[in-house]
Amino acid sequence: MWEVATSFRLLVSGVAHPVHRGWVEQVRPRVAAAGLDSGWLSELIPPDRYLCDFLTPFPTEPTPTLAAELAAIRATPAERVRADLDTLGRATAPCAALRADPEAGLARVTEEIETYWELALAPYWARIRAVLDAEVFHRARQVAEQGAGQLFNDLHSTVSWDDNTLRMARRHCGISRETVGTGLLLIPSVFVGRILTWTSPPNPPQLAYPARGTGTLWERRPMPRVDAISAVLGRSRTRLLTELEAPASTTELAGRTGISTAGVSQHLAALRGAGMVSAHRAGRSVLYARTAVAETLLTASL
Repeated sequence: MWEVATSFRLLVSGVAHPVHRGWVEQVRPRVAAAGLDSGWLSELIPPDRYLCDFLTPFPTEPTPTLAAELAAIRATPAERVRADLDTLGRATAPCAALRADPEAGLARVTEEIETYWELALAPYWARIRAVLDAEVFHRARQVAEQGAGQLFNDLHSTVSWDDNTLRMARRHCGISRETVGTGLLLIPSVFVGRILTWTSPPNPPQLAYPARGTGTLWERRPMPRVDAISAVLGRSRTRLLTELEAPASTTELAGRTGISTAGVSQHLAALRGAGMVSAHRAGRSVLYARTAVAETLLTASL
């Protein structure tokens, strides 16, 4: 859920981010059309203020599903919701409604999160997940080969490990020897630009940090050798996969490739059935995106 919260913050901040600019330009119109830029999420995730802790619940597994995280948010105790709202300090109608009836308010919030996920993250998740998985693998190997001290000293410029002590250069930090207790959960993120912390005893505290490889996330990939793939999938389906460098609708793909709209739909249905393409509703249209399976296939053919 960190990627939802931090990407939304970036999207509504109006900042021309050097890495995520292309993603912002694609996603912002969809989010605005859905009214999310002026909805409940926009009240709970301001660009430069406290992020309500109940929006990033403690994960119960290494890769929790969206449904599981939404359920965890809906299950937030009322007193926790109100405490986070006190810290946020915004006197707006949505915040007042959430304070008055946390159960109903959280249902509304999770509906917006689910819509936002479909519009802004799901079509791009194969790429994002690849960067996060590579980061987790790198850090696990780093700990095994060089120890935890090296990991923390390499994590971010504001974090260091010295004399068996973890130090963070932050104005506000809820992590201490007392709160760590049962450990410390590291959360890599492609949208976090600095260290963020989360504490909710008795759960271990969380430390979100920028993932390595984020700078290359949206770079255009080299064109794969399509002849070899075409021999297996067919030229039209291979062309559609290569065109899905960024998520696109059936109409957009038909215009780019010259394949009829009906033909594009038929090919996309076949690719989706094979697990190479995923579909995500964006208002009245549907965006198609390459999955990790397709990314692996195209990468292998370079």
